[in-house]
Amino acid sequence: MVEGLAVMILLSTVCNQQVPQQISLIVVELGDNLTLTCSVSGEKPRILYWYKLSFGNMFQRVAVGYMDFPALEDQFDSSRFSITKVGDAFSLTIRNISKEDEGTYLCQGGSSYTMFFSSHLYVNHTDPEHQQKSVSVKQSPDVESVRLGNSMTLRCSFLYKNKENTGRCPEEHRVHWFRAGSESDPGVIYTDSTCSNEPEERSCIYCLSKTIRESSDAGTYYCAVATCGQILFGQGTKVETSMMDPTIIVLGILLALSLQHREILITCVYRIFVLKVQVFLDPDHHRDTLHALHFHGNKRVFSW
Repeated sequence: MVEGLAVMILLSTVCNQQVPQQISLIVVELGDNLTLTCSVSGEKPRILYWYKLSFGNMFQRVAVGYMDFPALEDQFDSSRFSITKVGDAFSLTIRNISKEDEGTYLCQGGSSYTMFFSSHLYVNHTDPEHQQKSVSVKQSPDVESVRLGNSMTLRCSFLYKNKENTGRCPEEHRVHWFRAGSESDPGVIYTDSTCSNEPEERSCIYCLSKTIRESSDAGTYYCAVATCGQILFGQGTKVETSMMDPTIIVLGILLALSLQHREILITCVYRIFVLKVQVFLDPDHHRDTLHALHFHGNKRVFSW
């Protein structure tokens, strides 16, 4: 009963509860050990879950803890996995990391009525011997500052490390872009455009073009290339949003005002010049049009 209620709460609160702003990337080598810790602050949780989400698969529940008794699910109940509780923290340990362990691990805790996510961790493995002999991924630039409303272009270079292993460029649908560390929920962006294919340089370059419309578009953008049975990540590009310099705004206003006053001054000078030319060309006419002063009572009236 409690288990079914917890699943229902999980599905109903993913969109409503506050989700951590950033997915932490953890890179480990094959065969290493890894410990993931979930620390829940505030009210002491009565229920805690560890979930795993990998590409192309549904959510898998790794472990569950009722009160102070955490336990692994059957498919993860092996010598490679263990879960322990110390204080309010639940630690999930994975020994002898393999390719199958790659994925996003989520920690969810709370009570029978309120559940919330506490940790988002993406675990990626590396095979040093294989990587050194084959390919690498490099992003550029390292930091990109963009004004709101402007566009940016990020580059992801898939590099072959030696001439003997040039191969073919990965297909476009195997290149993915991740965004982390923004105000909105982290997401995956797929790119469908290739900048260039440069076999002579032993590289393939992929681009992500995006318009920065609001501050939530900021964050660190990672490109990931799925090839040769592995996923290679770039080092990330930090995208920052910038507002227009106040000095530029003030100078723009002053320039507009100066141009407006200049137009008025030019108009006045032009009218005076025209009047002087007319008087110079036909002084008698203008003298005749100037009537004498008329006195009405104590008032003087000057008329043309």
